[in-house]
Amino acid sequence: MKEVILLVGHGSRDDEGANEFREFAARVQAVIRDQGPVFSGKLVFPLEAREVRACFLELTDPPILDTISRCVEEGAERVIVMPLFLVPAGHMKNDVPSAIHLARARYPKVEFIYGPHLGLDARLLSVLDERLAEVEASAPSRDRQETAVLLVGRGSSDPDANGDVYKVARLLWEGRGFGWVETCFVGITVPRVAEGIRRCIRLGARRIIVLPYFLFTGVLVRRIFRQAEAEQGRFPEVEILCGRHLGGHANLLEVLLQRIDEALHGQVHMNCDLCKYRVKWPGFEVQYGQPQISDHHHGLRTGHGDHGHTPSPPPRGEG
Repeated sequence: MKEVILLVGHGSRDDEGANEFREFAARVQAVIRDQGPVFSGKLVFPLEAREVRACFLELTDPPILDTISRCVEEGAERVIVMPLFLVPAGHMKNDVPSAIHLARARYPKVEFIYGPHLGLDARLLSVLDERLAEVEASAPSRDRQETAVLLVGRGSSDPDANGDVYKVARLLWEGRGFGWVETCFVGITVPRVAEGIRRCIRLGARRIIVLPYFLFTGVLVRRIFRQAEAEQGRFPEVEILCGRHLGGHANLLEVLLQRIDEALHGQVHMNCDLCKYRVKWPGFEVQYGQPQISDHHHGLRTGHGDHGHTPSPPPRGEG
């Protein structure tokens, strides 16, 4: 059986960000093809190679559906779809599943497996530790008790996804000696970057390390840096420094391999107890029980403008 692992990235108008994703996908392919990776003392993949393909949800080509079509045309009988997202927001809950529903309708003889997002993981926290250490090593020594870390997430209309960013911030505070680890977002929701920086200043921080919680660079990461620079001009008495995004770190590769392994062995677990589609959250009641949907700018996007018939989505949870 020919199997393909489909890595789904968000997409970016920034070529550097898209290329970072492609380079990471190439590393995943190299590990699977050349090393037969071992994780936690067991073989994650059989020695026969699985092909790895990269695609994007929006802004960058190739789209998900076009890539799936190409895989099927080339003989794929099983496609393992892996969303390369840090938190379980709408793209993972709606857009990618909608693409899979349509692909299943088009190719009923092909098996599609939907893997989990990256999620909260100690190995990714270790990467954040490294990014913080890089910033501290490049600046004059200062007591961590005088330092605030400002973790910047993408921001979502999904409370569950935003809550995960806050949890990462709390875990990052534990045991590391920083005076504060605060949370903000670059878009969609609040608090925003400027508000987060000013909160850190009000709390008494003498140094603020702005840390993007992003996998790859792009327009939004650069926006975070510009906003931090603007706040530095407004508050010259406080040192404001910026750390790097996660990037294609070896720990990210290891976490992804584990998620692929979980998908292949039917061990995908998601906490649906806090999902706004399963729970009537205050302010989000209208979205309770909604079916999985997408549009032709995201999960149903194609490179040739195909706006053909889309099958009705199945009940939520069957994707």
